[in-house]
Order: sequence, then C-alpha cells, then structure tokens
Amino acid sequence: MKLPERLVERIANRIVEELSQEGIIEAEDPELFKRKIIGVFKKAEEEERLLDEKTKEILKEKMNLLEETDLDYRTAFKAVKAKLAEEMKINVNRRERMNQVANMIRDLIMEEETVEIFEDPPIIRKRIVEILREAVREEEEIERNVRERIRKYSKNILEGTPEWNLLYRRIYEDELRQRGLA
Repeated sequence: MKLPERLVERIANRIVEELSQEGIIEAEDPELFKRKIIGVFKKAEEEERLLDEKTKEILKEKMNLLEETDLDYRTAFKAVKAKLAEEMKINVNRRERMNQVANMIRDLIMEEETVEIFEDPPIIRKRIVEILREAVREEEEIERNVRERIRKYSKNILEGTPEWNLLYRRIYEDELRQRGLA
C-alpha cells in the first residue's frame, strides 16, 4: 500500500490522537508510538517492493517463454504477481491490503507494552479501518485527478510508456503539493 509519506504521517497522527481522545488507548509516548505505526506502513511497502522485484526476476528468467507465446509483459506481470502475492500472503487489491495493514496496526497496539488498551480488539480495528479508508479514498481521488489531467492532454499518451510515467509522477507530485502532502 504505497502512500505518500506525509499521508502516512497524517494517518499515524490520526490513529494515535483519535484513539486516545476517544478513550480507546493511551500511549506512554505518543510520538514513539506514531513512529512505530509509520514503521508498519514501511514494512508493508517493503513487502510490496519485494513482491514486485521477485515478479520482475521471474519474468526476466522466462522472457523467452513470453516471446514464444506472444503473451504481453503486463498480462504476464499481473499473473505472476498474483501467484507470488498469494504465496507471500500479500493482498494486491488496495482495499484488502488496507485491511491487512489495519490488522498489523491492531496487532501492534495489542502487543505494545507502552500502550494501555481500554477497548476490545474489534473496536480498535474498526476505528483504524475507518481512518485508513478515508486516507485511501483521498489517495484514490488524487490518482483519479492525475489520470483525468493526463487524459485531457491534446496528445494521446499511452499508459505505461516512459512519457506517461514521467507525466504521471509530475502531476501526482503537483496534486500532493496542492493538498499539503508534499
């Protein structure tokens, strides 16, 4: 679940502040606990990066097979990634991955000795999911805006091309700046 760093920081702040204000948890050191939550996101992002790397390695080894079968790279990438993700127990669906991250944060809260818990795990998880859903919606809105801006270009730019990727990154950064996330 690749999210902009500032958005991850905002999520961690909201989780600690809102759960504390609602009397669900109490952290001895809220700043340290926020950093641990950010660490959960970094771990999830690293898992996804490794998944992509392994997928690329496999496809590199099997490139001749792709050429023989006339299978396009993108289709093969998705298929191999899906199979590896299943083996690695990583959901590639954005919403399902968000649920996995919510469970990881809930587990962190339950195991963290410096956090006092005043509610049951399902209630804690529910609040975390609500906060994450709002953040994912914001990220999806940013992505939609970026894609729409690219579509409005007079020149038709194919997704996945180096030109499209460069333009996407530039417009994405602009959207983040407009929202105070860059």
